[in-house]
Amino acid sequence: MRRLPLLDQLRGDPTARGRAAQSKRSAELTPRTATADRVVQSICPYCAVGCGQKVYVKGERVVQIEGDPDSPISRGRLCPKGAASEQLVNGPMREYRVKYRRPHGTEWEELDLDTATDMIADRVLGTRAETWEDQKEDGDPLHRTRGIAFLGGATLDSEENYLIKKLCVALGIVQVENQARI
Repeated sequence: MRRLPLLDQLRGDPTARGRAAQSKRSAELTPRTATADRVVQSICPYCAVGCGQKVYVKGERVVQIEGDPDSPISRGRLCPKGAASEQLVNGPMREYRVKYRRPHGTEWEELDLDTATDMIADRVLGTRAETWEDQKEDGDPLHRTRGIAFLGGATLDSEENYLIKKLCVALGIVQVENQARI
């Protein structure tokens, strides 16, 4: 028999929505947040706003990510990308290995992290040595390279940007920019 909203209201459900929104299956469900082993506070990785997140972990696997109501920045709210960031962590397309495609290559190959780090360091030092400008033609000092540039991402915080800038100055890199504009 079909339920009538008026009868539901008379039985104590003034909006007549309670039973309609709950099935036998949904009544037996428990929220993922209730079964989590621990909750870790984090920051959303998508932009420079820095919204607070609560990351619910069960069995060393992220099971849910929600806005952190204690965050003074987002006060528990997340944009659609931040709300879907659990998919970033658990997505089937997530890469866990370093991928490298050689110049003019058509296929990706896997590298171990130490090899990739050494390749990057060799290229930075090699480019710096090849493009180093010690002084102008008139003898004024330059001590720089214009062969390397750095573009930071919006998810870097102030401390990370400070350290990156210090590294770039130490290497003589003068083209340093960051997309964060907030």
